[in-house]
Amino acid sequence: MDFQIDYQHYIDVVDGWIVDQPKTVLLAFLLLSAGFSAGLGQSGTSSGTSQFTEDVAAYQAFEEVNDNFERVAFEEDTGTTQLIQSGTNVLSKPELLRMLRAQQRLQANPELSVVQTTSVARAVARTIDPSATTLAEEIDAVEQATPTEIDRAVQVAVEQNPAIRSSLSEDFNARSASASATIGIVTHSLTAEVSDSAGTGGESPLTDIQRHAEFIVGSVGGDIRVFGSGILSEEFSSVIGDSLALVVPAAVVLILFFLVFAYRDPIDLLIGVVSLAMAVLWTFGFMGLAGIAFSQMLIAVPPLLLAVGIDFGIHAINRYREERTEGFGIQESMRTATDQLLVAFTIVTGTTVIGFAANASSDLGPIRDFGIVAAVGIVFTFLIFGIFLPAAKVYMDRLRERVGFPEFGSEPLGAEDSFLGKILPVGIHIARIAPKAFLVALLVSTAWMGYYGSGVDSRFTQDSFLPPEDNPEYLELFPQQLQPRDYTVTETTNFLEDNFQTGEEDVTTVYVEGSLTDGGTLESMWRAGNSPPDSFVVDDGHARETSIITVIQSYAERDPEFAALVARNDRDANGIPDDNLKQIYDALLASPARGQALNYITDDYTSARVEYAVESDASQADVTEDTRAVADRYRTEATATGNVVILKAVSDVIAQSAFISLVLALGGSAVFLIIIYALLEGQPSLGIVNLVPIMVTVAGIAATMRYLDIPFNVMTGTILSIGIGLGIDYSAHLVHRFAEEYDEGTDVFVALTDSVRGTGGALTGSMLTTVTGIGVLVIAITPILGQFGLLTGVSILYSYVASLVVLPPALVVWARLVHGENAETTEPAGGPDGAGGAV
Repeated sequence: MDFQIDYQHYIDVVDGWIVDQPKTVLLAFLLLSAGFSAGLGQSGTSSGTSQFTEDVAAYQAFEEVNDNFERVAFEEDTGTTQLIQSGTNVLSKPELLRMLRAQQRLQANPELSVVQTTSVARAVARTIDPSATTLAEEIDAVEQATPTEIDRAVQVAVEQNPAIRSSLSEDFNARSASASATIGIVTHSLTAEVSDSAGTGGESPLTDIQRHAEFIVGSVGGDIRVFGSGILSEEFSSVIGDSLALVVPAAVVLILFFLVFAYRDPIDLLIGVVSLAMAVLWTFGFMGLAGIAFSQMLIAVPPLLLAVGIDFGIHAINRYREERTEGFGIQESMRTATDQLLVAFTIVTGTTVIGFAANASSDLGPIRDFGIVAAVGIVFTFLIFGIFLPAAKVYMDRLRERVGFPEFGSEPLGAEDSFLGKILPVGIHIARIAPKAFLVALLVSTAWMGYYGSGVDSRFTQDSFLPPEDNPEYLELFPQQLQPRDYTVTETTNFLEDNFQTGEEDVTTVYVEGSLTDGGTLESMWRAGNSPPDSFVVDDGHARETSIITVIQSYAERDPEFAALVARNDRDANGIPDDNLKQIYDALLASPARGQALNYITDDYTSARVEYAVESDASQADVTEDTRAVADRYRTEATATGNVVILKAVSDVIAQSAFISLVLALGGSAVFLIIIYALLEGQPSLGIVNLVPIMVTVAGIAATMRYLDIPFNVMTGTILSIGIGLGIDYSAHLVHRFAEEYDEGTDVFVALTDSVRGTGGALTGSMLTTVTGIGVLVIAITPILGQFGLLTGVSILYSYVASLVVLPPALVVWARLVHGENAETTEPAGGPDGAGGAV
């Protein structure tokens, strides 16, 4: 059954507007641009890892756990600042005094709302003088102590409170009382007033507090760096602006350079640049009007729009020039160009939208937003380059004729006598010699690349969003105004990972549910931490944990009456009560330790959480697996959760999203291409041929990712579906041009030669421009954007090569299968390249 439809009427209507009423078209698009400009700047920004975790079930469960405890544990919001001190020996007298004075000066400043400070220095001072309760008294105690007394106090403090050890670097030596680094903690009260005044410098209310703390701490000398979520939040936000400041100018310069090569005419260049700017303006305006926040992921949208827009623009101008060089007039040439290109643009837009929109299936909000914005942007690009640019070209060429402005480059790219025209038909040569053998070899190699690429890892870490520890030297070549600021977060996090066994954030959590008053419950909870797995930090054969058990033990050390109660109900005298647990909990919640206790047990004694310290260099997968293994040891119902488990869950969602979006993009594109070629050309099987180079491209991208050790993350997890969306752009243009040429009854090789030289030239200009324009993301400050830029550039290059090398043999085999073409096909005059001969 022939499903082919007559679409020419609709094309003629659009043609009429473009060539007969170009002024009206231009005015309409300018008015639309004014409307979309109203949305610019209204969407706000979103940064950091939290934007990706909000929709993950593990995160929602973790939030529920936190709500159960922290809403009753604290009467006011608090936040912490880390004071990371390093030196030859941070436990020496001068260094202990520096930490104490830093904490004293921070506490004395009312703007910082300090409610508590802790440090090894304070513990040592109180060991020297147990009556010292204030920082001033502790400073006096240390000042009056001898070095020998201080060394002994360090040893005693660590022995009496093993938890202090986690605040010292791994090179701590108890015998010499020395360590090269330590961490002090400052806790701030974040009341409504503090939050309002402190939040102006960043998204976190701690940003201004910690920046102010840096100035104060600097006054005590030594090497003490201030670190915390406020500084982290500020640098997360700043990196977006710095990345755009680097990428956009560099992309503009490179794109303009290659556009000059592709267009070779200032008026055509101007039209192309205006069209590109309009596509970006419409898309960002849409984001503002739709309330979609600008995130690090959406930095990739403008380059993607430029990739498709440049391709459309070069094809439109190049096809128009082909007709003009044949001697046809402006209107007639543009009608012929748009007759073909509007159909090709529709095919490309449909498949590209499917490829990008496939990411809307993700469970992660930013990836969904990326898929939606990119898909809408491609539709805008189609309208602008399919209608506005041809109308502008007609209007400007008419004006050029009236004023006598000269043409500077009217030859189409890929002309037969050009260098490019001689190398483009490489795929045709393969198609003449052994197309079937080539396709068989291609099938085997593609299957191998796909198998190899299936081993790509999936990772989601905070480090992927942070700038490098040291800015690359090449950034010094940029003007001072474009150079990024000096970032500190990565250097600090690397220092913590290298010098400390575990950090403040290196914890995993087990959420316990059930009756916690049954005899032996606490003993059972404690035994779960015996002989811990490899990723857990170990203290004397037991996992380093913080739980209701450690709260009980800590308060028992301070309150003799409570200690006696615990001892009476502790059958094996190990500090963990076995009987009358409800009575013990009641006494604990009636004590000053109530707030701390409610952070680890609910007031109805039916839920608890246990936090385990984990090795700072342990992988997400190992920590998650080990946490689940420990949770399985609990006698009551226990669930593994915490930040590390959440990040691993996000990583798993990314891998799942990559697979689902790939399947949807491939399946959706295949269905679309089969239907569109059936309707437009009466040849549904051409849709399958169109997919052949895309399969090769996708397999090549996956293999490249594994070879370069680039994981699936929130950006690169979209690359396979994007590779389909952009890759089909190249093959669809060539297949549609071939269908147009082949319909005229010409020899298959003649049709291929005309198609490859006519369309291949435009593809080359588009490839060079977009590979460099998108590849410039490599210089972005964040690694995640650099990886995305590299892979997107590679996918475009692979798509281009596959279209020119793989498609011709596939089309020849298709022609022989569908139309009975035999091997003895007459060559065009001139031989393989137009030099005469026969096959």
